Amino acid sequence: MTTRFHTPSPLASHRVENQTPPLEDYNLFDTNRALQDAVEREGGAFAVETLRAYGEEMGRAETIEAARVANTVLPVLHTHDRFGHRIDEVEFHPAYHQLMSLAVKHGNHAFAWMRKEPGAHVARAAMAMMHSVVEPATQCPLTMTHSVIPSLRNQPEVADVWEPRVLTNVYDPDHRPAGEKKGVTFGMAMTEKQGGSDVRANTTRAVPQGKGGPGGEYRLTGHKWFCSAPMCDAFLTLAQTDKGLSCFLVPRFLPDGTKNNFFVQRLKNKIGNKANASSEIEYKDTWAQMVGPEGRGVPTIIEMVHHTRLDVALGASGVMRSAVEQAIHHADHRRAFGKRLVEQPLMKNVLADLALEVEAAIALSMRLARAFDSGRTDEGEHLFARLGTAIAKYWLSKRGTNLVTEALECHGGNGYVDDGIMARLYKEAPLGSIWEGSGNVQCLDVLRAMHKTPAVVEALVGELEKARGGDDRYDAFLDRTKALLKPSADLEVRARRLVEHLALALSGAMLVQHAPTAVKDAFCASRLGGDWGHEYGTLPAGLDLDAVIDRARAA
Repeated sequence: MTTRFHTPSPLASHRVENQTPPLEDYNLFDTNRALQDAVEREGGAFAVETLRAYGEEMGRAETIEAARVANTVLPVLHTHDRFGHRIDEVEFHPAYHQLMSLAVKHGNHAFAWMRKEPGAHVARAAMAMMHSVVEPATQCPLTMTHSVIPSLRNQPEVADVWEPRVLTNVYDPDHRPAGEKKGVTFGMAMTEKQGGSDVRANTTRAVPQGKGGPGGEYRLTGHKWFCSAPMCDAFLTLAQTDKGLSCFLVPRFLPDGTKNNFFVQRLKNKIGNKANASSEIEYKDTWAQMVGPEGRGVPTIIEMVHHTRLDVALGASGVMRSAVEQAIHHADHRRAFGKRLVEQPLMKNVLADLALEVEAAIALSMRLARAFDSGRTDEGEHLFARLGTAIAKYWLSKRGTNLVTEALECHGGNGYVDDGIMARLYKEAPLGSIWEGSGNVQCLDVLRAMHKTPAVVEALVGELEKARGGDDRYDAFLDRTKALLKPSADLEVRARRLVEHLALALSGAMLVQHAPTAVKDAFCASRLGGDWGHEYGTLPAGLDLDAVIDRARAA
């Protein structure tokens, strides 16, 4: 008997209909009207062509695919080579290096320091936000490399060596001495297992080699519980000396080209942020240079932290923007109950509500980026940035987690599978609330700044008063917020309520002054006027929801 094999016919039920095409091959800058307006308004217009080119490359299908692969084929730690030599190298998929190279080529890691034009921080902030739309994990080492420059400048002889290595447009991932490379990246290692955010509980010790002091050589011994991006070329870290907690630069290689005692003990198995390696590291007689005054490690490294906190706000804005782009794109293509989802009144309410949140996030974080620019010469702007950054970092990180969850629901079951970008955004969103200080740390930092430097309150209120008269609902909310600023015995207990009001007032001030009427009215009615429920999709009737959604549409 002869057995005959037949090629199976495609099953009729396997025709793919009513599925959303991928959102790709679009320009992240040209399609983000809120970001375009913010760049123009806050002083970054000189860099529009650079931003457009960056947005074009980030939105390409191959870049989006690289982001997927970099989060699928994860970093691998190699502590030893096959001959038994300690190497402490982290191996990445080429997709990771593709994303890093693209970013460094355009200046995401250093544009604000490489360019002298006013608005350079604004332009670079737009890059960080766009990068986070596609792949926020690789933004981490870019953020730290950008943020390290102000702290390095506390020690000019150290900055003279390392700053030129940062200020290049070449990404060089090779594991070799920094002096032999075309460009370097920086990381940070602050927290320890017994202290976390309480870095003054650190036990890592620093022993001077010679006279020590600022710029001097030390040997460190200790363990760091979190060191993000351990493949970087150098790190700022904290350790105790006889005069207290001090800041140090730890390079991967010694000045003579031999390997430093920088031992990567393991990589963290994180919920999200998978493409970026985070690690525990060990210092054992590790060579380091002191940066800044001895015993003043926190004030020295806090300049780096201040810039990274702005990037957390920008990153949260980017993740939210990505989630809303995907939700609107899905609703534009998916049909249910005889209509496209975007035409369904209740879905329209949800999408418009999400779009409002992103519009406010972009306006607030980009306004702060301008304060980082102008704060170098304007004391009022410097004070505004001091308080506003902690407020924005707290609020936008919190809003991001809730927003991504709602945007995921817009996709139904398709949003809850790991194959798509929504699952990655869902696992990424909570990180901003933890990185560079939890929500409580940010709120306490706001109170500390208000107590130690009362002028920060004057700067903040001055910013809020600029929008007075633009909308009655805003004016009433501002008066309530100012009342919360009055000193009281229970201020710490209600710190989150205060910071929430300040964040909404700052966002409202920006939108009242600068947003289209439909956006301003919807924000004031819901967030400030109180005509809003406890979940997204509860905007009041009578608003121009189509105009709000259309402004947020990516393609």
